[in-house]
Amino acid sequence: MSIADIIGYTAGAITSLTFLPQVIKTWKEKSAKDVSMLMFVIAALNEVLWIVYGILLNNWVIIATNAVVLSMSLCMIYLKLRYDRNNGN
Repeated sequence: MSIADIIGYTAGAITSLTFLPQVIKTWKEKSAKDVSMLMFVIAALNEVLWIVYGILLNNWVIIATNAVVLSMSLCMIYLKLRYDRNNGN
């Protein structure tokens, strides 16, 4: 494994965790009142484009990293819809 691969996998792992604190906080508090739906919709669209790009390049670091972030973005969209509906927002 080259140094570039190590840097890529490390960056991918860190990037994959970017939305995790927000997902955990929202889930624990059962509230998404202060969460921007538009931000997560844009993020999800962005991740889909990155995944397609990774597929075109056959780059598994790009694909895996963005698949994880996409799953967290979709989770946040779900939580936002669920908690806003339950809380009357």
